[in-house]
Amino acid sequence: MIRCLVVDDERFALEVLENYIEKVPFLQLVHLCSSPLKALQVLSQTPIDLLLLDIEMPELTGLQLLRTLKDPPFVILTTAYQQFALESYEVNAVDYLVKPIPFERFLTAIHKVQERLQVSPREVPSHPFELTDSSSNSIFIKSEYKMVRVDLADILFVEGKKDYVLIHTREKKLITQLTLNNLEGKLPTSHFLRVHRSFIVALHKIDSVDRNRIQIGAVDIPIGDFYRDNFLKKIT
Repeated sequence: MIRCLVVDDERFALEVLENYIEKVPFLQLVHLCSSPLKALQVLSQTPIDLLLLDIEMPELTGLQLLRTLKDPPFVILTTAYQQFALESYEVNAVDYLVKPIPFERFLTAIHKVQERLQVSPREVPSHPFELTDSSSNSIFIKSEYKMVRVDLADILFVEGKKDYVLIHTREKKLITQLTLNNLEGKLPTSHFLRVHRSFIVALHKIDSVDRNRIQIGAVDIPIGDFYRDNFLKKIT
């Protein structure tokens, strides 16, 4: 399920997007916000995968709201104006929808998000990282001004900090400016799982699970309330 937050100061626009989300079986509407300040509160308290965000709003524009977020979710901008298209690229928006938004166009944008959140089947090894094609067993990340190849089999867990993400392996820690959401989309879901707002773990590296904590080597990793049920289903 893709967890969605819709932000728009127009009631009709909120109703249209609410209706569209209800039609798509893999979308879950978490909240409708008519105020960008309320949206900031929701984002600080609730895991969100996709932000459907209007641009022209009182108090804060959608673009200003985005620039206040350290670890933004995927974003689809919704607006009645064409002139913000260039800025949508600057904030890394997945898509830019101009009102009135046809359902078909909305669905196209959603599929783009789905592609970023999921790994295609041919990229997922049938056994953990045993494909002969080594390119399927690694990812490239930007770290300290260079692109670094990281073997998936070496990753223990990924930790989201305030301004950066740490990839922990047995031998080292890599710092990247990727957001945790973006990195989550690069990792095969068969072997990596988000267990907390700030942590993704390699399932095959878990040593033990005790109530609300995961043990990987000497490190204790918390399990977030929102992620607990999915995690327990996955490991059992």
